[in-house]
Amino acid sequence: MATEERSKIVLVTGAAKRIGRAIALRLYQAGYGVAIHYGGSEKEARATAEQCGEALLFQADLTRVDDIRRMFRDAQDRLGSLYGLVNNAARFTRRDALEMTEADWDFIQDVNLKATFFCCQQAALIMKKAGEGRIVNISSLGGIRPWADHAHYCASKAGVIMLTRALAKSFAPEISVNSVAPGVILSSAEEPRTQDMIAATPAKRRGTPEEVADAVLYFLNATNFITGQVIAVDGGLSQR
Repeated sequence: MATEERSKIVLVTGAAKRIGRAIALRLYQAGYGVAIHYGGSEKEARATAEQCGEALLFQADLTRVDDIRRMFRDAQDRLGSLYGLVNNAARFTRRDALEMTEADWDFIQDVNLKATFFCCQQAALIMKKAGEGRIVNISSLGGIRPWADHAHYCASKAGVIMLTRALAKSFAPEISVNSVAPGVILSSAEEPRTQDMIAATPAKRRGTPEEVADAVLYFLNATNFITGQVIAVDGGLSQR
């Protein structure tokens, strides 16, 4: 069934690869229409779209607010409305805090936090007209627990969690805003301490992109009485 034939459509940012791709596929399998955002990975995005019933593609540079606004205008024109938004697109780098530059800081914040806000804003403007909507922001274990060589990343993801809580109030009652915070996931970049983190995880393993996708699906299906919440998909690591 093609995206446009499904009544509830969800736009997933950064859906070409890894966790974003798993989210798009899971939502499509669950009966949602899926819209695929990508930045530069057009080939992978087209492959994901094909597996999601020839889902519509939307390209945008999320570091540019004008591009974000254009994407949501296009989405409204092509889709008619929008039920859900999953803010998955993100950047991740390792930097010593004493050596971090302004460019290092902005590289992370521009996508992880600023773009998340403006995508939420533009989606909410569409959803308010429809009278309902669901937004799910992908945060991170790094937004819950501090990592020494990732101060810029941790700050951005902690910001996503607080942004989620604030927007849950701002966009109520029509729109719920929640967050999924993955821990060590199979598609995560390899870091020197990854094995130590797995060893410290009560579940004693990495998570999978599909497990993150299931948490996203839960929030999309949930009543608007569940809002401003964070689910850590981390095998219990955040509780240690």
